[in-house]
Amino acid sequence: MKTLHKFYCTLIALLLAVSSCHKLDIKPVNVLNDDQIFGSEAGINTYLAQVYRKLPIEDFSYRPAGRDGWGFNLHHEWEHFWHLGAGCGEMVGPWGGLDFAGGFGYWPYADIRAVNYFIETLPRYSDKYVGNKVNELLGEAYFLRAYYYFALVKRYGGIPYITVVQNFPQQTVEELQVPRNKEEECWNFIAEDLDKAWSMMPETSVSGRANKYAAAALKSRAMLYAGSIAKYGSLNFVEGDARAQGFVGIPADKAEDFFNRSWEAAKLLEAKYSLYQKEGDKELNYVMTFLDNNSPENILVRDYSVPGNNAHSWDATFSPRFMTADGLSRAYPTLELVERWGVLNVINPDGTPKRYDDVVTLTQGLEPRLLATVYFPGTTLRGLKFDVRRGIYPSFSGTAAAEVAKPDNQRNMFTASGQDAKYNDEMQIIGMTGISTSTDQWTRTGFYVRKYIDFRRPQSEVGLFTSTTHWIEFRYAEVLLNRAEAAVETGKTEDAMNCINLLRTRGGGATLSQGEVTVESVRNERCKELAFENHYWWDIRRWRTADVILNNQRFKGLLPYYVYDEKKFIMLREQETFGRNYNFEKRAYYEPIPGGELAKNPNLYPNNPNY
Repeated sequence: MKTLHKFYCTLIALLLAVSSCHKLDIKPVNVLNDDQIFGSEAGINTYLAQVYRKLPIEDFSYRPAGRDGWGFNLHHEWEHFWHLGAGCGEMVGPWGGLDFAGGFGYWPYADIRAVNYFIETLPRYSDKYVGNKVNELLGEAYFLRAYYYFALVKRYGGIPYITVVQNFPQQTVEELQVPRNKEEECWNFIAEDLDKAWSMMPETSVSGRANKYAAAALKSRAMLYAGSIAKYGSLNFVEGDARAQGFVGIPADKAEDFFNRSWEAAKLLEAKYSLYQKEGDKELNYVMTFLDNNSPENILVRDYSVPGNNAHSWDATFSPRFMTADGLSRAYPTLELVERWGVLNVINPDGTPKRYDDVVTLTQGLEPRLLATVYFPGTTLRGLKFDVRRGIYPSFSGTAAAEVAKPDNQRNMFTASGQDAKYNDEMQIIGMTGISTSTDQWTRTGFYVRKYIDFRRPQSEVGLFTSTTHWIEFRYAEVLLNRAEAAVETGKTEDAMNCINLLRTRGGGATLSQGEVTVESVRNERCKELAFENHYWWDIRRWRTADVILNNQRFKGLLPYYVYDEKKFIMLREQETFGRNYNFEKRAYYEPIPGGELAKNPNLYPNNPNY
C-alpha cells in the first residue's frame, strides 16, 4: 500500500503540473482517488505515463545494476558506456568482469501491481468512455504486464505470476506469499497476456505507446527466448533443486512449439511495417534508420526531450572529447564485432602488414551497414577526422604476428600518453583521437560507436543531456531476425533466407543462398544488425554460449601505426589496450532471487542453482 501511495503522489504531482499552467490556486490534496484517475482519458494517460516510464526498456540510460537506489533505467545519468555490449564483447570499456550477472535485485512487483490495479479498476468506469476505448486500454495493460514479466523471467526463470491486486492487511501474510511458477508456465503466461493484447489493442498508437503490433513483436521475442532456453538450456545447465522442480529450465521437447509461436507472431507484422529505405545511399540510409522519427521500421520507441528533463548523452559519450562540447567516450567496438562482417584484409600473404597511404583506405569495399555502425580510423564526424594511431615506428620490418608477439618494451615503436607528444617535433604520435593507455577517453580498439550518433548536430551543441534521439525498442528488423531464427530452428530455411536477405540487401551486403542459411549464419546476422542495441548479452545467455564465448576471453582491436621512413600506415590486430579478461560462470544464465525477497517470502525457495 505504501508503494501505491507513492505512485499516487507522483500522479498528483503530474496532474497538478499539467493543470497548473492555468490554475495556480488549486487546493492541496494528499489522496488521488480512482475517480480522478479513471474518470477521464487525461487521468488514464497520466497513470500510464508512469507505467511506461518504469517499463524496463534497456535504453540509452540502461545500467544493469542501477545507481543510487534508482531503478536500472530511471536514474538520469550520462555514463552510457556502462553498456551491456561492453560486458560481453561488442565493446570494451574501462571496467572489468561481468557485473551484470551478479544479481542486482530487479523485482518490479510494485509496478506490476499498478498494472493489475488498472486492469481491475478501469472496467468500473466504462460509462465514461465511448466505443472500444476501454477494451483497447485493457489490451495495452496486458502488453505492459507481459513486458514487466518478460524482464523478470529472462533473469530469474520461474517467478510468481501475480495477476490480481494484492492488499494488506486485508489479506494475510501467508496469502501474499505467492510461490514461484515454473519457468515454462511463466513464458506461457506472457504469451497469454500478449494474445489478449493483440486481440484488444488498436493497430496504431501515438509515439511512445504500444499498439497490437508491439504486442506481436514482444511475443516473437519472448517465444524465441523460451524456445532457445528449452533447446539449448537442456544441453548446458547447472544442476540444482530449482532446476529439478522446473523453476529454471524448460523441457527440450517444448522447444519447437515455442519457436513456432515466435515465428507465427512475427508473421503478424508482415506488410504492416517495412525496413527503412528512404535514402539512396545505403550507408546514409542505415544511419538514418536510427535517427528518422518517421521510420516505417519503428514499432515502439521511447522518446526524450530537454524540457522533459530526460534527454540523454549518447552523442557526447560515444564520441571523443575532441568532437564534443563536453562529455567523452569510454567504450569502444571490438575487432571481433567488426569482423563479424568478414576478416579485414590487412596482412599480405607473406605475413607482413599491408601498407596504406591513408588509414581510411581500409573502409573501401566494406559493407555500408558496417560503416554505418562503427566509425573507422580516417572517417569523419562533425567535420573532424578520427585521427587514430597507436604509435609511430621509425621503420618496420618483419611479420605482423612476430611483432605483436613481442612485449611492448621490445618493439621499436613510439607511443604517447597524450595528444601533444610529437615524433621528431613533427607528427603527433597518437593523433587527435588515440590510442593511449593513460586515459579512457580515446579509443582502445581503433574504433568508435556510430549507431545512434546524430551526425547532423554541430559540435557546439553536443553536450551531456542534450541528445533527444529516440530509442527504438521494437523495430521491424528485429522481428525479421526473430522470424528467421525461429524458422531455421524449425526447418523453414527458405523463409529464414528471405528474411535475412531483406536485411542484407538493405545494408548493402551480398545475399545468402538457402544452403548458406544455418543457425550460426542467422545468429551472426542478428549480432551484426542489432549491435549496440542491448540484445547480444541476452542472446548469448539464451543460446547458452556465454560460458564458451567469455571463457577467459580477451578482445582485440585493430591498431594503426605510422611507419615514418616509409610515410605509410600499417594496421595490427592486437589485444585492446584496456587488457581486460572476460569470464562467465554457467550459473549466471540465471540470476539469484534477491535475498530480501527470499526473506519476505520463503515460497520463493529454492533459489536458483549455485546461489
